[in-house]
Amino acid sequence: MGRLVPAVTRALDILELFLDGDGTLSAPDIVRRLQLPRTTVHELVTTLSARSYIVPVPGQPGRYRLGVRPYQLGSRYAEQLDLAAEGQQVARSVAETCDETVHVAILEGTDVIYIAKVDSTHAVRMVSAAGRRLPAHCTSVGKMLLASLPEHELTARIPDDADLVAMTPNSITGPDALREALVEIRARGIAVESRESNPDVSCVAAPVRDRTGQVVAALSISVPMIRWSEERQGELEQLAAKGAAELSERLGHRSVA
Repeated sequence: MGRLVPAVTRALDILELFLDGDGTLSAPDIVRRLQLPRTTVHELVTTLSARSYIVPVPGQPGRYRLGVRPYQLGSRYAEQLDLAAEGQQVARSVAETCDETVHVAILEGTDVIYIAKVDSTHAVRMVSAAGRRLPAHCTSVGKMLLASLPEHELTARIPDDADLVAMTPNSITGPDALREALVEIRARGIAVESRESNPDVSCVAAPVRDRTGQVVAALSISVPMIRWSEERQGELEQLAAKGAAELSERLGHRSVA
């Protein structure tokens, strides 16, 4: 592996500063934030400006904002993204950490469709497959995705008089009960499903966001009840959130600290 080029590193450090605050910076701001010599900053700013990576802010002499070139690069990156492929990679990483079955799913109508899946290596594990479709209200990924919908869209998909199918005796079957569960999910940012789609399995799920911040998928970890406990649930909730955040980052989402 070759060495890092200091000038390139400094130029990238400057560009990344524009991700914070109001998105505008002056050369003195950069000198102060990065502790670089003024001459070095002047040369880098001049070069970045000449290549349209940054541009002067109209009406604010000496201040710069991001130019069109980063947008063009970001757009090309977005064009090449494949949610299923990226999801499979992240799911594999999460599964290697917890050795449980990991899914990534999207919402279609009132169902979820699993677009990525990595199995546990345990002899006792959840049996499923990518491409499988299940009622959203019976799964942790589905409830996470339903909780992310605007109220009018949720009502359009699941009206107040909807008949919700039960996959197990623990499944939610009433719209009012479902909405009550979704309120808690929105507050926590994590969905939990206890034997609602499979009488022997519980799951946790976290939301996956794209570069606009919209929830486009959910990542879940499924565990047989013989390995389930409150302590294990807490560990898996944190791991699911971390995995979902990693997938979101791959899709261009930038969380606000």
